[in-house]
Amino acid sequence: MLTILGFTMIATFLVLIMLKKMSPIAALVLIPALFCVFVGKGAKLGDYVIDGVTSLAPTAAMLMFAIVYFGVMIDVGLFDPIVRGILKFCKADPLRIVVGTAVLAAIVSLDGDGSTTFMITVSAMYPLYKRLKMSLVVMTGVAAMANGVMNTLPWGGPTARAATALKVSASDIFVPMIPALAVGMLAVLLLSYVLGRRERKRLGVLTLDEVLEPQEAETVLVGAGGDQQGRAGGKQAGTGGEGTDKQAPTGGSGSGTDADAELPDEDGEDDGFQGLDPDRATLRPKLYWFNALLTVTLLTAMIMELLPIPVLFLLGAALALTVNFPHMPDQKARLGAHAENVLNVSGMVFAAAVFTGVLQGTGMVDHMATWLVDNIPDGMGPHMAFVTGVLSIPLTYFMSNDGFYFGILPVLAEAGQAHGVSSLEIARASLVGQPLHMSSPLVPAVYVLVGMAKVEFGDHTRFVVKWAALTSLVVLGAGILFGII
Repeated sequence: MLTILGFTMIATFLVLIMLKKMSPIAALVLIPALFCVFVGKGAKLGDYVIDGVTSLAPTAAMLMFAIVYFGVMIDVGLFDPIVRGILKFCKADPLRIVVGTAVLAAIVSLDGDGSTTFMITVSAMYPLYKRLKMSLVVMTGVAAMANGVMNTLPWGGPTARAATALKVSASDIFVPMIPALAVGMLAVLLLSYVLGRRERKRLGVLTLDEVLEPQEAETVLVGAGGDQQGRAGGKQAGTGGEGTDKQAPTGGSGSGTDADAELPDEDGEDDGFQGLDPDRATLRPKLYWFNALLTVTLLTAMIMELLPIPVLFLLGAALALTVNFPHMPDQKARLGAHAENVLNVSGMVFAAAVFTGVLQGTGMVDHMATWLVDNIPDGMGPHMAFVTGVLSIPLTYFMSNDGFYFGILPVLAEAGQAHGVSSLEIARASLVGQPLHMSSPLVPAVYVLVGMAKVEFGDHTRFVVKWAALTSLVVLGAGILFGII
């Protein structure tokens, strides 16, 4: 009974948000509360929610202060050179822009933190997508898949969890998987190329004159965080394409566009289209190297685990605000500029805590996992690595990584060992589902992605699930082909 209710609860949640019948926050709270009553454990709902909130509170704190920190870094111009470099490569070509999104997300993912990756990627690419009226779900989908493949790095989380759960070496899991993961990354780049060609076909190959036409339909924010505001009449811009945001951009994310900006000319010279306003009042060019050193130090300390990540971002945000904006009114203005993103993301995380708390507290997730494992045919025993890879795709989407790697993976490994399949093979196969996992409603970082990109979570889910699942299957196929799995 709990198995059926668990699958029904997840299906109900996904259907309602993809059909936009409920907002993600409302669905994450009300649907599990209703199913908790159906299970007959409504009296314990408070305990389940508190347990879920307690477990996710450090993550919410990390995201809150990470958004403030990277928002300030965007405001002061730390990432402007990266944006200019991408613009020189992309020009006005939708195909190059989509491929550039995948490359940027993959590079930034080397720090092992999905939230950081999405904040930097969206901040750099959002102005381009809005200016050229490209589909924003293409940006969020490509970024999520690229980060999902790179999330398998030993310091990214899943590999370390698998190593801990099965008591094997993280390097022994990851290093042999590199060829299969490389194929997965190539698949993401190929998919980016295909999606980029589709966007180019829809929009046409834009010329410089076409892009420079007055954006009469768009209200444009000049400067990060909405310091200055340009005005233009007419109907809303940004239409066209699957999931394209039809609302004019707003402040708070630090990713406004310049109405009079220009694109790089054909010989690659930058004519001033910076994406972010190059003359915004929040720029701190004299503090550029301080901010760069602070960011590198922060990321290094995070990788080396010198302090808990929430503490690092809390200290980093406080220091960045104090040094770059020593006057209290300026600090309040920066906090206010990013308050919308902070509230949206932290609210979504705590709402997700209700969902995970009910799933785990009622025992639904355990019954679902047991049902799946028990229904594996006996003849599949010698192929448990393959089975683990296939199961990792849906299970890491419907469950947290902790639940899958510490709850399900040991059971699968034990079943595999009974048929002569090593724990290392099982561990490697368990990484296959990460490209899809990064778009799971239980992953807090995905709310940073869709929030900063101003994309409906349902639109993102409807677009990305099929492509991310295909990428996961490519990784699994490559692992089998290379004899890794």
